[in-house]
Amino acid sequence: MKTDLASLAKQYDAFLIDQFGVLLDGTGAYDGAPEALSALSQMGKPIVLLSNSGKRAAPNTARLTRLGFDPKSYLTVMSSGEAAFAKLKGRIGNGIVPGSAVWVHARDGDTSAVDGLDLTPVDRAEVADILIIAGSRADEFSLDQYRKWLTPAAKRGVPAFCTNPDMKMLTPLGQQLGAGSIATLYEEMGGTVEWIGKPYALIYRLAHAALGQAARVLCIGDSPAHDVAGGRDAGFATALVRTGLYSDLSDDALQEHCSTVAIPDFIIPRFSFEVL
Repeated sequence: MKTDLASLAKQYDAFLIDQFGVLLDGTGAYDGAPEALSALSQMGKPIVLLSNSGKRAAPNTARLTRLGFDPKSYLTVMSSGEAAFAKLKGRIGNGIVPGSAVWVHARDGDTSAVDGLDLTPVDRAEVADILIIAGSRADEFSLDQYRKWLTPAAKRGVPAFCTNPDMKMLTPLGQQLGAGSIATLYEEMGGTVEWIGKPYALIYRLAHAALGQAARVLCIGDSPAHDVAGGRDAGFATALVRTGLYSDLSDDALQEHCSTVAIPDFIIPRFSFEVL
């Protein structure tokens, strides 16, 4: 059903909102997105930003603030990196040997998903006991390069955690392969991957708890495979924005794509209270 944010704000008590493709494009904030987020919050709607960022909540919040979003307009950023940190913390000494060598691959050199944990960072996958695929640098390196880096670990059966399941990412250079594509490559090479983030259940449980168990929750995102499928499987209503990953598809093409992946309850033109 086509509708708009103003109509949905009247129908739902709380919101889980994606970052990239909804609030942010590959370079900064979408026009009107910071104002819309603040306006929704001022209506008394609890908001958790639900993101497949491999970074933890704090660096995500810092980036959003730098790009013009008021940190008071949402409760927290429940990122896949934040969910991964909680899971890894519980695993150390319970399946993961304390002090294990960990290779973290992320953008901007970010290691927040393991900072403070009893793990030893290493700079090469081939000597690691655990791999954390938290981000993609496919705008710098080819999949063939990733294959070379990961082959020794795959042969040794080193377990990997993908803490950003997105198959594609928005960058200033356009869409590029995301961390999920690197993790998929690792699986194809025989490696084992544990996936953390949307559309998987853990991140939705943590996000719902952060909302205070609100009754009528709407998930807003730009990905049928992650935002719509994940929200639906978690028992929430879903809205797909026409910005982001599939903004170049016609309405008919988008409908066909959703029919093969996951059909949203609503489609909105953008995350804005403006009448377009």
